[in-house]
Amino acid sequence: MKRLSILGSTGSIGTSTLDVVEAFPELFVVEALAAGGNIDRLAAQIERHRPRFVCVKDDEIAAALRARVGAGPEIAVGPSGLVQAATLDGVDLVVSALVGARGLPPTHAALELGRDVALANKEALVVAGRHMTDCARSAGAEILPVDSEHNALHQCLRGERIEEVRNLWLTASGGPFRGRSAEELVRVDAQQALQHPTWSMGAKITIDSATLMNKGLEVIEAHWLFALPPERIRVVVHPQSIVHSMIELIDGSFKAQLGVTDMRHPIQYALSWPERLSTAMPPFDPVAVGRLDFEAPDVALFPCLRLAYEALEAGGAAPAALNAANEVAVESFLAAGIGFLDIPAAIEAVLERHAGDRAESLEAVLEVDAAARRTAAHWLEQRVGG
Repeated sequence: MKRLSILGSTGSIGTSTLDVVEAFPELFVVEALAAGGNIDRLAAQIERHRPRFVCVKDDEIAAALRARVGAGPEIAVGPSGLVQAATLDGVDLVVSALVGARGLPPTHAALELGRDVALANKEALVVAGRHMTDCARSAGAEILPVDSEHNALHQCLRGERIEEVRNLWLTASGGPFRGRSAEELVRVDAQQALQHPTWSMGAKITIDSATLMNKGLEVIEAHWLFALPPERIRVVVHPQSIVHSMIELIDGSFKAQLGVTDMRHPIQYALSWPERLSTAMPPFDPVAVGRLDFEAPDVALFPCLRLAYEALEAGGAAPAALNAANEVAVESFLAAGIGFLDIPAAIEAVLERHAGDRAESLEAVLEVDAAARRTAAHWLEQRVGG
């Protein structure tokens, strides 16, 4: 039986993870849950799974939760509580599904202890990939990707020698604005951007999909997970979202992982690794799909993908600055503060200012993250004011 700590339990990945746990009660038990402010959902999760430790955002939410659940689990708050949840005695696997850079410290703390991490918080590798992978390697911990694309690559690479892999191919749906013109993109709003054609995800990651930044972040993440250089990590638009990713071998062969668009599949794979479990989920039907289409991404119209490649090539603090600027810009876009095309403009401005910053330690990376956020906020204020 694996004992789990789930960071981000009330979000999309967290709730799907608990669906998998409920399907295999003899294999998984929940020891810790960490969430933000969704008290109703968290209280229901506590009642059903009886964790011994819970972390929430602040003292006010903790008091309200305590009134709901009584004297059950220990309740902690804030960043220190997240680290406690990730390092709780007896936990075998930490599911890191927090959104944004706040997932870095608890994920790093879990890896330091040699805990395996099922990683859905891509920012941990985007912002501090070298520190995370070095830490995992020295402690003997596994980083098991939960994102459907990297999970697919992990599956395709089983049984293959990395020196026989020519390229990794990440597939992208193209988002809700695939095929739109630049003139149309000037006028789109957040509500339109949140209408993803194939996946049901949280707001931030859905906007990232619309800008193709999600795919750019995945390129950086794939570099650290699979130790291949940027030029050997390719992106192809695949609107059906049936092929979740592919590997190209040196003899010209391709291996692809296909399946329905249901995040419970990659989550179950990560939780059960190195075993595979039978599932009651609906099977994939290739006949019903009928056809698979592929096309090149339009990096001129969606420059976030280009910016991510440039940040990865630059190395150092550039990916941290890229991610920080994107988070600030997406938040402003969701609040109707800026336009859709202002998102890549803000990111490019922040990269020009912070790409050369130092990032020799996790603490230095977090300082770059904070500084880049301030720069992005200032740039956006000027943009709105202008």
